[in-house]
Amino acid sequence: MRALLTATALFMTAGCAMAQTPPAATAPAPEPVGMATLRLADGTEAGTVKAFHGPQGILFRVEGQGWPQGWHGVHLHAVGQCEGPGFTSAGAHVNHPTEARPHGLLNQQGGPDLGDLQNVYAGADGTAMAEVYLPVSGHAGHNLMDADGVAFLVHANPDDHISQPIGGAGARIACGVFSATAD
Repeated sequence: MRALLTATALFMTAGCAMAQTPPAATAPAPEPVGMATLRLADGTEAGTVKAFHGPQGILFRVEGQGWPQGWHGVHLHAVGQCEGPGFTSAGAHVNHPTEARPHGLLNQQGGPDLGDLQNVYAGADGTAMAEVYLPVSGHAGHNLMDADGVAFLVHANPDDHISQPIGGAGARIACGVFSATAD
C-alpha cells in the first residue's frame, strides 16, 4: 500500500510539474506574398488563391466557390491577364526561364513545366479547399510577380499530368491575376 501511495504522489507531482511548463512557442503564420481573386467568365467571384514562399518552392492556398463538382486542373499561366473568351489573354503555362519543358507532372519526357500544379477537387456545394505546391528550387531567377504578372487558371476537367498541351484539362472556367500583398 505504501508503494502505491508513493507512486501516486510521484505521478501527481510529475503531472503538476508538466502542467506548469509553459507551452512551446509556435512560429508565426507566414504572410502571403501574393493573392489572386478568381472570377468566372461572367465576372462572378469564384474564390481566392494565396501564394506563400517557402525555402524550396511556393505553396498556393486555394479557396474556391461556385465551381462544378469534381476534379479540376489548375495551372499558372505566363501573363497576368484574365480577358477574352476562355481567358486567352493569360497565354500559355509559365515555363522554365532557360528551357521550354513539356506539360505534365508525370511526363517522363522532360516535364513538368513551371505552370503545372496538382488537381483540386470541388464538392457538391461548389467549394474547393486545397493547398498545392510548386517546387522551384534551382529556378531562383523566376519571379511570379514579374512585369507582366502571372495568372492562376482553373480548368473544367482534371489534368491527367501527361497529355499535351494541358493534360486534357479542358476549358478555362476561372481565372485570377496575382498581385503582391501589402508588406
